[in-house]
Amino acid sequence: MKYIYLIVLFTSAAYGATNAHRLTGRASYYHDRYEGRLTASGKVFSQNTNYAAHCTLPFGTRVRVTNLNNGRSCIVVIEDRGPFDVKNARKGILTPHPTRIIDLSRVIARKLGFERQGITSVRLDILPKPMEQARSPPAG
Repeated sequence: MKYIYLIVLFTSAAYGATNAHRLTGRASYYHDRYEGRLTASGKVFSQNTNYAAHCTLPFGTRVRVTNLNNGRSCIVVIEDRGPFDVKNARKGILTPHPTRIIDLSRVIARKLGFERQGITSVRLDILPKPMEQARSPPAG
């Protein structure tokens, strides 16, 4: 039991939050060189989409990103992996970035008001999956 407690404690501290549906940390946005490239989920990246990259959240997860400096928020969809530590990536080792928890498209950075700064403090609220509408059987 002692080990389980320690694992939960360290996992929570690593993500900057104790609530499983809420994370805090720093956000940045994609460099323009990624425009038109495939994301890890297989979709084509565009700076004008609401796509985001996170190291562990499942593809398709909807996340409300709130800029903690000005209170602005947007909903994004996780379609890529990252942000990664550039120093290790150059060595061919992909490890999560030590301080950033999400990469966003430029349009989202603009809406959140941190395009000029490049990095900001954010809160991520993981949104529940929308309920599928019940379909009635075809009349026949």
